[in-house]
Amino acid sequence: MCAAIYRDFQTQKELDGAYDVEASVPDFMAYAHQFIDGSADTRRDLFHHANISFGPTVEEFCDIFPADSPGAPVMIFIHGGYWRMLGAGDFSFVARGFAGRGVTTVVANYALCPQVSIPEIVRQMRALVWWTYHNIAGFNGDPENIHVSGHSAGGHLAAMCALTNWSAGYGLPSNVLKSATAISGLFDLEPISFTYLQPDLRISHEDIAVASPQRLLRKVTTPMLITYGSDEPSEFSRHSEEFLSAWRKTGNHASYFPQIGRNHFTAITDLADSDAPLTRAIFDIMDHRSDPRPIRRNSVHARPVPSVRSLL
Repeated sequence: MCAAIYRDFQTQKELDGAYDVEASVPDFMAYAHQFIDGSADTRRDLFHHANISFGPTVEEFCDIFPADSPGAPVMIFIHGGYWRMLGAGDFSFVARGFAGRGVTTVVANYALCPQVSIPEIVRQMRALVWWTYHNIAGFNGDPENIHVSGHSAGGHLAAMCALTNWSAGYGLPSNVLKSATAISGLFDLEPISFTYLQPDLRISHEDIAVASPQRLLRKVTTPMLITYGSDEPSEFSRHSEEFLSAWRKTGNHASYFPQIGRNHFTAITDLADSDAPLTRAIFDIMDHRSDPRPIRRNSVHARPVPSVRSLL
């Protein structure tokens, strides 16, 4: 019997399949077009500032959708794409749901692998938090009420931001991030280094050690909301469940929000609707409630899974 490649995965095909989110749905491009079209509609409908630089490299910019009134809560959203594809402009649609509750939304852009490493992307997102704290008041945001969220690779980056020692490394308040939400996040880089993604990501042993949230857990004040779709590849549920358990065992506060009947891509469509279940759960964390408001476990499943365009 051959030795396993990783955990119980005996073949490369099995392991690759466990991380192939595009193959896990019937038509990946349908979701891609929904995100792109929904984002274009949002940029037409909502006042925003595009391509605001927050760092020295050309890819370090963000799009900011300011709230109508000063002193608003701030949500930094970090997109996914396995650290190697997509950009801020593909995820403008998330600002619509936050705007509906008077939140200033900062949609992050970052350089992609293989041009840069994952630790460099982490540095860029930390730089964005620093920049946001010092500049967001000019966009009607409250620097003392900053939150971060992310999807997939963005969930990894949100967790890395939540674990940052802000006071020692950046001169910011240690509790600069008032909450973090990881949607379908990835929290250990080791198994990904064994997959088809490695030629682009080029994950080293050092990268695994310094940029895997699962291996960097420490006591922090930032509460975490962890969520994923029940129809995602199995490794995504394992990442979230193990990180949720470890986060709590470290003494940190974490909440879990189930998304029954959602896949890797529909797991974020709620963000286009301020009254959708996931968006309400995020607002609960932002409002310092101990846990998201309970809903019937089958209520998400009972709702038709909408496209982004249908929500806008």
